[in-house]
Amino acid sequence: MDVSDLLVDAFDRLPEMIGEAVDGLTADQLCWQPAPGANPIGWLVWHLTRVQDHHLSELLDQDQLWVTGTWAHRFGLRPDPHDTGYGHTAAQVAAVRPDGPRVLADYYDAVAARTRDLLRTLTPTDLDRVVDERWDPPVTLGVRLVSVANDDVAHAAQAAYVRGLLP
Repeated sequence: MDVSDLLVDAFDRLPEMIGEAVDGLTADQLCWQPAPGANPIGWLVWHLTRVQDHHLSELLDQDQLWVTGTWAHRFGLRPDPHDTGYGHTAAQVAAVRPDGPRVLADYYDAVAARTRDLLRTLTPTDLDRVVDERWDPPVTLGVRLVSVANDDVAHAAQAAYVRGLLP
């Protein structure tokens, strides 16, 4: 199997997972927390999309869709390119307020299209290219892509679990 096809297949499974987690929910349900300090569905899907947007934009040397579009406003946030949700306090988690499930799916779809465009161009040799020397060992493109996919799947699954807990 071609490495590009394999990665596209892995990332293309996410929109269905995200849709199943958010479709039909109200804005209040997207912000519901199963316990104090727990992450709500809206935050989980926003976060996984922000991480992918942030990391893929770095790989492409392009601006994040978060800062070039109207996405931030639809979440009640500023278009801060550094705000991906890492290290969020409870108050910061609560401040992520998507205006409905469509904005979550649409933002992810926009980021996913950009990701897919990159993935379709990759060769096995590309995956060995070092993209981040701040780590030991340095992070390659292949490792970064697997990391993003892993993070996305974990958070999409968490969102599906929280949906099952909705009252």
